[in-house]
Amino acid sequence: MTTTLIDNIGRLVTNEPSLGEGELGIIEEAAIVVEGERVVWVGGAAQAPAADTAYDATHRAVIPGFVDSHSHLLFAGDRTAEFNARMSGNAYTAGGIRTTVAATREATDEALARNLRAHLDEALRQGTTTMETKSGYGLTTEHEARALRVAAAHTDEVTYLGAHIVAPEYADDPAAYVALVTGEMLDACAPYARWVDAFCEKGAFDGDQARAILTAGRDRGLVPRVHANQLSYGPGVQLAVELDAASADHCTHLTEADVDALAQSWSGSDTRTGTVATLLPGCEFSTRAVYPDARRLLDAGATVALSTDCNPGSSFTSSMPFCVAIAVREMGMTPDEAVWAATAGGARALRRDDVGRLAPGTYADLALLDAPSHVHFAYRPGVPLVSEVWRRGQRVGA
Repeated sequence: MTTTLIDNIGRLVTNEPSLGEGELGIIEEAAIVVEGERVVWVGGAAQAPAADTAYDATHRAVIPGFVDSHSHLLFAGDRTAEFNARMSGNAYTAGGIRTTVAATREATDEALARNLRAHLDEALRQGTTTMETKSGYGLTTEHEARALRVAAAHTDEVTYLGAHIVAPEYADDPAAYVALVTGEMLDACAPYARWVDAFCEKGAFDGDQARAILTAGRDRGLVPRVHANQLSYGPGVQLAVELDAASADHCTHLTEADVDALAQSWSGSDTRTGTVATLLPGCEFSTRAVYPDARRLLDAGATVALSTDCNPGSSFTSSMPFCVAIAVREMGMTPDEAVWAATAGGARALRRDDVGRLAPGTYADLALLDAPSHVHFAYRPGVPLVSEVWRRGQRVGA
């Protein structure tokens, strides 16, 4: 198998402390050797072994590809009017998620796939090499299953979110909808998904309903993750930790007990499988809501990930660099912490150790920056710093 030496890297973030300096495992004047889809060697350029081919990084900084562990890309339609009304200070009652549900049900499989590919490609150009996405805009057995079938053809990280909201047809009988989500719909959707999610929030699903949905999914082999504590204090975070969910996502309104529970979930013998607090600053930016307090979580010992929550209603961005900049400016994170959360943190939220790092054995997923350092994501917000992307050992964007 052909080996490639990526040489003349100015500053390399590996996220592997054993390979370099600090938590980010930074190596100055670095090189990487790739064989097939995987990294086989990382170190100083002066010590790099010979390879079949060489590629000059022209002294650019390199980071692991971003790992976006929370998005909603299986949708159709547009909610510009809703956003415009919100940003104009007007009340808006056009239906929110239900507007997208109606448009998504009417879309063809081809239209959903085309939209999904467009957003995956858009994210890839900005350095995102791993992206999770969810169903949740179909809310019938047929439409949820086809959304997941479309998603599974394009990404490995697929989440069943039949429990996004109660389907309009069941507005007067939410118990019947929970029965559908945990029964017939789950049977149809489980073969296409790795994860099961529930929106545990006032106006969506309460703690008992979410527990029933997540437990049913877990019994079918799906790993739980939870939309938790976004709009108000509630049981979502505690439920996520109780069920050993991979992540509690949003985490905007937390009690001390919630913070302690997230931190303590990482105190066992297996430090890879606690519950990650996945923060979604694009959502707060787009809704003018209070940002989550990342500093509070980090100081308590919780593991934090950053993600875009890319969706058509409350966070229509696919830009992980944008989320990194917000996290540094508004959420108390250092540039190092934010980049780690957007790469290795996202990988932990997906319970993976083959992405989010650059070390022997990991996928050769990386982004080259038109900048001397990863700090420039926050230092130069809004500037397209990702100049080139490699995914699974192949140069895919420039």
